[in-house]
Amino acid sequence: MTSTRRQRFSARLGLANDVDEVPYTDVPPHLLRPLQRWAFSMANRADGYIGHTVCLRLRIAVPEDANASWCLSQLQGIDLLDGVDDILDLLAENDVRGLPEVRQLGVLLDDAGSAYRVSDDEGGLETRVSAEVRDAVLQTVSDAAAVPSAGSAADHLATSWKAAYGLHPDPVRAYSEVIKAVESASHAVIQPSHARATLGTMLGEIGNARVKFTTAISTPAGKDPIAPVEAMMRALWDGQTSRHGKQTGTVPETLEAARAGVHLAATLVQWFGSGAVARTP
Repeated sequence: MTSTRRQRFSARLGLANDVDEVPYTDVPPHLLRPLQRWAFSMANRADGYIGHTVCLRLRIAVPEDANASWCLSQLQGIDLLDGVDDILDLLAENDVRGLPEVRQLGVLLDDAGSAYRVSDDEGGLETRVSAEVRDAVLQTVSDAAAVPSAGSAADHLATSWKAAYGLHPDPVRAYSEVIKAVESASHAVIQPSHARATLGTMLGEIGNARVKFTTAISTPAGKDPIAPVEAMMRALWDGQTSRHGKQTGTVPETLEAARAGVHLAATLVQWFGSGAVARTP
């Protein structure tokens, strides 16, 4: 749940400045105790099983005179966010979803101005982005999952989103999954008879036989309809700096590049999955 927060009363009167709207990337003082209380309450569920398991996974030593729930409630900063993230992951792992406490956590993070939110699948925390941008990608994941010809594009795109926007982003993993998502979605259109097709071989196919492909976008006479698709695929392929090792140091993809790649890939997956890019009849 996100909405534009109204100004505080004193700010509306012009008597004070409004609250800073920059999202908090840590756990600010006003969020600390409420988040600790939430972690304590959830860790106590199932006779303390959740707290015990999360402490084991986070390698938190529980003193003899304490319990795991209390230990989790004493965490601060990124360690506390790790605890909350792991609690959500454990619940999802056991297919426990739709809890009112998880919805309450979402409201708590929203109201406190946190840079993080509960992911839509309730499996952890993720970086907050605009609802419109997030929903567009998630809709593409849903649509691709319903199209057999898209292969495993939906799974790869969903994984790339988590790797790019999760609490601990992994840009290299995100970018790798982006490539796989596009390869899966475009395979049936570009190189259906090539069992080991890659984005690179598909770009070669387009370059060698451009007249085989068309798009739903109207193209003026004499123009190349597949050129915009080729350019986006080429941008993703050339932008993967960590694809191969060599004598010089491997350069990992940046987080900015990985996130841009996710959204570029989502567009390509949607185009191929919807039939907007097709082989010429």
